[in-house]
Amino acid sequence: MKIALGADHAGFEYKDRIAEKLRGLGHEILDFGTHDATPVDYPQYGFAVGEAVATGEADRGILVCGSSLGIAMAANKVPGIRCAPVMDPYSAELARRHNDANVIAFSERLTGWEMIERMLQVYLETGFDGGRHAYRVEQLFEFGDAQRVRTLKDLERGEVTEAQTPKDLL
Repeated sequence: MKIALGADHAGFEYKDRIAEKLRGLGHEILDFGTHDATPVDYPQYGFAVGEAVATGEADRGILVCGSSLGIAMAANKVPGIRCAPVMDPYSAELARRHNDANVIAFSERLTGWEMIERMLQVYLETGFDGGRHAYRVEQLFEFGDAQRVRTLKDLERGEVTEAQTPKDLL
């Protein structure tokens, strides 16, 4: 598998360790940096990994920053990206199984290395369940004018309506 990697100055050490581990498992790595503790802007790394995955240059992406949050938000700005910041193996599993996450984000400041290794393994080995989850994942990219009008009507009513999964998908 070809995997795009990116990190800011608060995540580059884990990124480098992840790259080494992935190469050892036979994966091809696209490393977008950064490579030292010089302060950098994390959005640029989230955007780069997101674009690499969205364009098909990479099969999946992995990001690392201090918290995993900002860099994930940046990646999710790229159309077609489903980046999940994860903190434990179960969230990594559900990100793949239910949300078809194609990019995952780790925290170097909040997560120990052993936990990162386990989450990485889960992310690489877990498939997407499809079915009702595919129907829901498709909706993640539907927020255009029509969906905004529907949502604003829900706000006026004070309640979300018409959010039922079709019975044939349950």
